[in-house]
Amino acid sequence: MSGVLRCISPVDGSVYLERLVASDGEIERALSAARGAQRKWALRPIAERARHCRAFVDAMASMLDEIVPELAWQMGRPVRHGALELGGFEERSRWMIAAADEALAPIVPEPKAGFERYVARDPLGVVFVLAPWNYPYLTAVNSVVPALMAGNAVLLKHSSQTLAVGDRFARAAEAALPPGLFAHLVLDHERSARIISSRSIDQVNFTGSVAGGRAMEQAAAGRFIGLGLELGGKDPAYVRPDADLQQAVEGLVDGAFFNSGQSCCGIERIYVHRDVYGNFVDDFAALTREYVLGNPLDEATTLGPMATAAGADFARRQVAEALAAGARSLVDAGDFERDTAGSPYMAPQVVDRVDHGMALMVEESFAPVVGIMKVRSDDEAIERMNHSPYGLTASLWTRDLEAARALGRGLEAGTVYMNRCDYLDPALAWTGVKDSGRGVTLSRVGYETLTRPKSFHLKYGA
Repeated sequence: MSGVLRCISPVDGSVYLERLVASDGEIERALSAARGAQRKWALRPIAERARHCRAFVDAMASMLDEIVPELAWQMGRPVRHGALELGGFEERSRWMIAAADEALAPIVPEPKAGFERYVARDPLGVVFVLAPWNYPYLTAVNSVVPALMAGNAVLLKHSSQTLAVGDRFARAAEAALPPGLFAHLVLDHERSARIISSRSIDQVNFTGSVAGGRAMEQAAAGRFIGLGLELGGKDPAYVRPDADLQQAVEGLVDGAFFNSGQSCCGIERIYVHRDVYGNFVDDFAALTREYVLGNPLDEATTLGPMATAAGADFARRQVAEALAAGARSLVDAGDFERDTAGSPYMAPQVVDRVDHGMALMVEESFAPVVGIMKVRSDDEAIERMNHSPYGLTASLWTRDLEAARALGRGLEAGTVYMNRCDYLDPALAWTGVKDSGRGVTLSRVGYETLTRPKSFHLKYGA
């Protein structure tokens, strides 16, 4: 018998949404329909796929006014920020649609007399996308639209915290795509694992925790299918002595606390050269104190609740342990009325006098918490930044482009930024190293993980 998944709203602790878990029969019917629809879809020219996918994006964009408050209720993002995710959804989707012609074109080697030779890009079949709640539209669309453009069918499993997002995807697909090509299924961990271990899907794209990534690998063991895993992060920044301090403070405060710090590529640790450390820390803390923690449905709120009280309490423990070990808190949580133990409403926390013996500086927080550490040189900064099991992004703040290039070569990260952070450019590959996962989404490179090469070696004549 199927169970029930519930979305508990961080706004007030109420049950915002509940759905029955898909039955075995519903899963089988969705997979069978996807396989049949995909065979026909793969034969359609890219231009025709593009028309459908643009209509899909248009259908989603038309729901903006409903989506913004839904996000606030489901995962706590303030309504004043809600439209930004849909803007990113459109940007990424439209870029990947436009890039498909070139990215999916055959690779043709130098001419050889008497032969036609090329490498085609064939679709994989059915792509299983498992999406998280923190950026529920952006993370899903990184895989969904490119998979469709590449000629695949898509099965989406969304987080129980953002069940309504899966419904929105399904509604847009119903309006724009051929029947059966896309399905959203409400699934628990057991059913998801069964789908992966069966022979019903051909690629898994998962965004979530490191533990979740390991579970994906275990479920797929022996299947020889592709696994795209975007996992944890403890993303660092380094502020050099030549940095524009105002720009660095404004950019890094936003990078640390946007979305209540619940971003895989959010800034969680900052290394500042000792020559500018004092000024940077003072200005950073002052700007952080300007946040308004409150109900995300209130337009005045700039920092909403975290998605769960458990996540907030985990981060509170990290801060408390760091303070007990000698760190210093630069923002008084008592100044934020709604911050109480056991509540998802958590004040932004800025902690200095930290070291790498503290969990705050090495374990993912996924919360509005950042540690700031003084360093003496570029070399020390790079060593500290690489001292992590994660490697998603790294951010450098400097006026010296050549220095940024040189330092970036030594960073163990999938993306190196200069004077910005916490942003995905759809023209660039989104990937990580170490425990931040494997595989690629976005850019032309992202299409390579959603297709398989097929070589044609054709000899003319008898």
